[in-house]
Amino acid sequence: MSTNRHQLIRALFGQYIEMYASRDDRLTEFFSENFSGYTGGGNFLVKDRQEWVRITRQDFAQVKDRIRIEMLDISTQDLSDDVVVVTGFFRIHLPIPDHILSRETARLVLIFRLEGAQWMIVHSGISIPYHLVQDGEVYPLHGLQERNDALQSLVEERTRELAEANRKLELLSNTDGLTGIANRRSFDLVLRQEWNRAQRSATPLAMILLDVDHFKRFNDHYGHLAGDDCLRSLARVLVSSVRRSGELVARYGGEEFVVLMPDTDQDAALEVARRIQEAVWSLALPHDETAPGIVTFSLGVACLVPSDRYVADNLLRQADVALYRAKERGRNRIELAAD
Repeated sequence: MSTNRHQLIRALFGQYIEMYASRDDRLTEFFSENFSGYTGGGNFLVKDRQEWVRITRQDFAQVKDRIRIEMLDISTQDLSDDVVVVTGFFRIHLPIPDHILSRETARLVLIFRLEGAQWMIVHSGISIPYHLVQDGEVYPLHGLQERNDALQSLVEERTRELAEANRKLELLSNTDGLTGIANRRSFDLVLRQEWNRAQRSATPLAMILLDVDHFKRFNDHYGHLAGDDCLRSLARVLVSSVRRSGELVARYGGEEFVVLMPDTDQDAALEVARRIQEAVWSLALPHDETAPGIVTFSLGVACLVPSDRYVADNLLRQADVALYRAKERGRNRIELAAD
């Protein structure tokens, strides 16, 4: 095939593609009176020119805006002086959100015949793997919309599931597996948040650090399963003793617990500590290895108004020192951190 003929065929095909992509009705003027065509979407052969003009205009009416043709490959054949064939492989990108059709490869075979001085289209055969279209359609837009809707619903469902899974994962990562209350990780995070908030508002932040008295003796005497039950019961008492919104009860580690109380002064914190102590006494969990004969807490109470003079660990250290003093002075008691 000569270069000129090859360029001619490419030019004829390029003109067709441009007019089709731009939805130019003048394309219908190039259909021969002896036209035949095969529609890939409708899956039927057309032998009447006027019927093909109607289908083309139906196509243009269904999708009015310009479409983008992504060419993949072109093959040309020069059958005779007045007949040429071109086959193009491409993807059609419709002017709508589409993650289905744009991935499919379509094939178009055009046969041009020289009629007088004008090259006319005598055959168009397009193969588009889009499934059968519905009545009144050239492109299966109705089915596409249904599939897009189904895909969108699936994405939304998976997004909700992922959000719920992340929420549960976050909850698990911040929850003590034994007692069901906040864990050390959660406490450390909330302490930083509440410290910064209290520093901005110049309000007091209080903490109670609690330790089960002689818990090792309890485990040795009653067994570790009973020890786990004991810790769960104490966690429930702590939660029921904390009444204000924003206060946090956490398992600090082992048999230690902590209560964090925003906007709480020293007197109010001591009152909470006494309430916890009395609630634990009322629970009366047996502990034969201690003088009272029941499970008790040692409690250290600290209170600070955060400022540039301190960091959050200062509050924790003060509560820890007060707790140590409570243990030194006989346990089963409350000690207040020194000013």
